[in-house]
Amino acid sequence: MALYAAYGTNMDPDQMVQRCPHSPVRGSGWLAGWRLTFGGEEVGWEGSLATIVEEPGSAVYVMLYDVTRTDEEQLDSWQGAPLSTYSKIKVRVSTLDGDVLAWTYVLNAYEGGLPSARFLGLIAEAAEAAGAPDDYAADLRSRPCRTVGET
Repeated sequence: MALYAAYGTNMDPDQMVQRCPHSPVRGSGWLAGWRLTFGGEEVGWEGSLATIVEEPGSAVYVMLYDVTRTDEEQLDSWQGAPLSTYSKIKVRVSTLDGDVLAWTYVLNAYEGGLPSARFLGLIAEAAEAAGAPDDYAADLRSRPCRTVGET
């Protein structure tokens, strides 16, 4: 099994049960020195896609999963890895039990553009389902976003 750090909608354990049924939750933690951002507006269906970038002093909440090889291949398809939308990187996650090494996805596109209000809401709901602090989810909901019909 490989340890996966989810920062977007995959933080939601119910969603991950559907996408990766053999990959249990391991816990949660923080990517210290990283921030959640959006980019690739030209490849997203309804706005920019979630990604992370390094930024000292910032932190991104993540849910950790023990992912089987078969589930990892399935998750790669969900994330657009075969289309080179996302790539995998190794990151250090700070947990209450100490730091662990995990892999996550980063967008293969430039930062910029706005996510849809719907997508941003889904990420905030996933963060809440994953046990993120209330202020983290509130910050997600307060970010600028595209509204329906906006180009």
